[in-house]
Amino acid sequence: MNFQNIIKIVSGLLGVLGVIFLLRIMSLGDDQVKMDASMGDYSSVSPLITLALAILSIAIIVTVVFSVITLASDPKKLKKALIASGLFLLVIAIAYGISEGVETPMKDGEVLSANGSRLVGTGIVSFYMLTIIAFGSMMFSAIKKIIKK
Repeated sequence: MNFQNIIKIVSGLLGVLGVIFLLRIMSLGDDQVKMDASMGDYSSVSPLITLALAILSIAIIVTVVFSVITLASDPKKLKKALIASGLFLLVIAIAYGISEGVETPMKDGEVLSANGSRLVGTGIVSFYMLTIIAFGSMMFSAIKKIIKK
């Protein structure tokens, strides 16, 4: 039995399991599920959520494993990936250096720490930096195309 057949069988089994869980929830009805949930009983929905998490985990693991295998098989791709990762980490480090943290009161009465505030600022600044870099690279590419013609 080859790898593709195993994947088809596992996919089919997970699909059938998902349909069974869905039909079980549908047979109970919306009102019963809501009433159970209001009392803290999630037993009708929990198996479907667990199945979804399992499928997501499998997809993530398979993606990471095959990406690493592909990168390891070609040194040029590995070098490009490491350079891109390093540049991404550099952008994050610069954004962290630029960001400031201030203790901030939140709506629920808790206080966001200065470090938490700085991490939020890092995410926002890095988003803007990456947006500018993406726009600049698109413009560079377009201008380069126009010049070549």
